[in-house]
Amino acid sequence: MQHYSLFAFGGMIGPKSKIRVDAYAEALRQTIVPEHSVVLEIGTGAGFFALLAAKFGARHVYAIDPSPSVHIGRELAAANGVEHRITFMQEHSTQVTLPERADVIVSDIRGSLPWWQHHILSIADARERLLAPGGVLIPGQDTVWAAVVCAPKLYEPHVTPWDDNAYNLDLSAARGRTTNHHHKGRVKPEQLLVEPQLVATLHYPTITSPHTQAALHWIATDTDRAHGLSVWFDAELVPGIGYSNAPSASHIPIYSQMFFPWTEPVDLVEGDRIAVTFRVHLMPQRYVWHWTTRVDHPGSHEAKARFAQASFAADAPQGSQETKPVTDNQDHDSDEDAKRVRV
Repeated sequence: MQHYSLFAFGGMIGPKSKIRVDAYAEALRQTIVPEHSVVLEIGTGAGFFALLAAKFGARHVYAIDPSPSVHIGRELAAANGVEHRITFMQEHSTQVTLPERADVIVSDIRGSLPWWQHHILSIADARERLLAPGGVLIPGQDTVWAAVVCAPKLYEPHVTPWDDNAYNLDLSAARGRTTNHHHKGRVKPEQLLVEPQLVATLHYPTITSPHTQAALHWIATDTDRAHGLSVWFDAELVPGIGYSNAPSASHIPIYSQMFFPWTEPVDLVEGDRIAVTFRVHLMPQRYVWHWTTRVDHPGSHEAKARFAQASFAADAPQGSQETKPVTDNQDHDSDEDAKRVRV
């Protein structure tokens, strides 16, 4: 599993992350009962939020992270005079047993989207084993949205290296892989061709499954070229306090939206019906993303476009399939999708 470096942790608390940090700080300030609350931070890194929790009066703070940055956290706790109120542990939270349950569990172990490594399973485990009855999870929930976008600059790296070469080489096999690759990419509100639709609400006090599936439907209202999907989330840390990496939100440089390209651009016209099945599955080592698209025009008997794409096809050799989800209690038909993915 990937660990952040100390340099990377610094980027998460610097000026580029001020909106996020201020939101977390206010959520902690409102939640901690001075001299009473026990706080657990999962993914503490060098312990910034653990230090804030101690500053806001937490009786004791447990700060957990598998990276070596926790050793710097101990130095920072001593420098701030709170070393006796923070216990640092270099470990995964799922491997830790605390001497007491936490009144508040704070974490930010997601990426540009909440489906990142074992984030959801770790929070579900901590909620059941480490959170006191009536305790608070920060964040409380994430709401994920998607929209069809016109994004030629984001799309261009997927296809141009393989479409345009001066030596008349057939590079289409590589192109088929790279259009199954999703990546961070910022879009502006005017690039959204449709109204955003809800993908999922991840309610952390109750969530159990790391898998998600959503059926999205739009009708085009204008003529424009579409290149794929942009996906983002709104974070609610506690009621009334949060932040967003939506195209219309205040700019948070450490975040951007996630871009999922289509196999080919589609020239939409008014009335086109767009149907997307968006699915996320946690495999043993990573998440696999599926986005299956069909575009129809009223009155036509043939689909205007049909794409079946999945992230495992971005780099894998032909026939290599990673399709068995972790603790999968849902019927996802993953093998059928794998057969239909264009590579």
